Amino acid sequence: MAKYLFITGGVLSSVGKGIITSSVGRMLQTRGAKVTAIKIDPYVNVDAGTMNPYMHGEVYVTDDGGETDLDLGWYERFLDLNLKISNNITTGMVYKTVIEKERQGDYLGRCVQIVPHITDEIKGRIRDVALRSQADLVLTECGGTVGDIEGLPFLEAIRQMRLEEGFENTLYIHVALVPILDVTKEMKTKPLQHSVNELRRIGVQPDTIVARSTRMINIDARRKIALFGTIPENAVFCSYNVQSVYEVPLILDRQGMGDFIQSRLGLSKEKASWGKWKEFVDALSNPPHKVRIALVGKYAGLADSYVSMNEAFTHAGAKCQTKVLVDYVEAERFEKRPDELATLKDYEGIFIPYGFGPRGAEGKIEAIRFARESDTPFLGICYGFQLAVVEFARHICGLDDANSTEIDPTTPDPVIDLMPEQHGIKMKGATMRLGAHKILVSKDTLAYSLYQKEEIYERHRHRYEVNPKHKAELEKHGLVFSGRSVDGKRMETLELNDKFFFFASQFHGEFKSRPAKPDPEYYAFIKACLDKKLGKNQAEI
Repeated sequence: MAKYLFITGGVLSSVGKGIITSSVGRMLQTRGAKVTAIKIDPYVNVDAGTMNPYMHGEVYVTDDGGETDLDLGWYERFLDLNLKISNNITTGMVYKTVIEKERQGDYLGRCVQIVPHITDEIKGRIRDVALRSQADLVLTECGGTVGDIEGLPFLEAIRQMRLEEGFENTLYIHVALVPILDVTKEMKTKPLQHSVNELRRIGVQPDTIVARSTRMINIDARRKIALFGTIPENAVFCSYNVQSVYEVPLILDRQGMGDFIQSRLGLSKEKASWGKWKEFVDALSNPPHKVRIALVGKYAGLADSYVSMNEAFTHAGAKCQTKVLVDYVEAERFEKRPDELATLKDYEGIFIPYGFGPRGAEGKIEAIRFARESDTPFLGICYGFQLAVVEFARHICGLDDANSTEIDPTTPDPVIDLMPEQHGIKMKGATMRLGAHKILVSKDTLAYSLYQKEEIYERHRHRYEVNPKHKAELEKHGLVFSGRSVDGKRMETLELNDKFFFFASQFHGEFKSRPAKPDPEYYAFIKACLDKKLGKNQAEI
């Protein structure tokens, strides 16, 4: 029988619930427990797939094709799990299912209401994840902030789950901000107190509270939080600012949070084992090398737009004993001021991430051209892969007007085109090529040297692909398509053999990167950047 942990947040959003959820899961994993994690998103969207990254950060893709909240990425990285669509629950999903059931007559004769029908659907989804995963512990993060109107049905559902599952099988963790005043340097617990009061008004009494602050809370703050939160002092913990988010489970465990949860839920008294995790965290501290990467994108104003990519660089850097410094460069800058392309010479590597639409596309193409002509290590992902094909077609194959039909539907040389099955699709949600697909890797290629396999499975999220009509022309001029779909029709990786490192993939390797197991294409890119900086040639590598 699974036990359920619910994580709520107060004072403001983005307080760090996702990292706390991931850290709690990691603490329990190190004690031998099998865990899984769920993210509840109160927005009315069915999934995150149709949202602009500026609105909600990156869209994280699961193996089974789920377009989910970015917090699932944190769960997968911290817990080394492959989660599913069902691990993300939204208001849109819940209401859509309940309305469909009503239309089918499942509630015939009844008045369909928030309680019990909506709350029952929420509880059913949480329990279904527990059943399918066979986990000992199910961590459920409630998105948003206590007091938000859209989150009330979810808080009511978790209130009911304590009654139904029992006190010994449920645990409420509340995460709230404790600000420190600039002038007096005083820690203010009043906002946290108000958020706890709001939670109790709904019927949920926290069992433990995590104070989110810039530095460790003092004894007085801890006592106040315990007193007004109606919990013992040993149930109050602090998540303070650290150099790396991967330190958070360690600092919480040192404060006794893992032992507290273990005791409160009656779990086995197995000791925590932090060996490999600690090794990874230590590798992030003061590495002997550093490289600078230019991330040329269209969402450069919000780091959360590229969170999985940033973490993949962190994982790769740790393995290379290298600090990876990523500068976010707005692609449109090179369209408005072409002379600024010269600033790219200050970087050890150039990275072109995912994206959609024409905005910034020409700037990205020029950055790719700079990388190719200057022999600067280059990695392109998804849209970066497609634009690398466009750049090569224009400047090597002589197809001056080559383009993607996503950018210019009337281009005479559509080297990137809409996939055949995408024609006629009107619905935008969950209709791209999504999730993990098998890829065949050709031997004697850079791709094979990275993956050491002839078959790999990688996650995708795209509607456009290399136009097979132009494949022969591109290959004739030296572009190598080293990875392909099983039927051979879809190009999955490209490389240039005459360059120090020039590689791109249609898939998103960052979604499978883990702290102790960096993704091969990201690792190889960072290693190439470092090797080039250190003056190594290909014969030495």
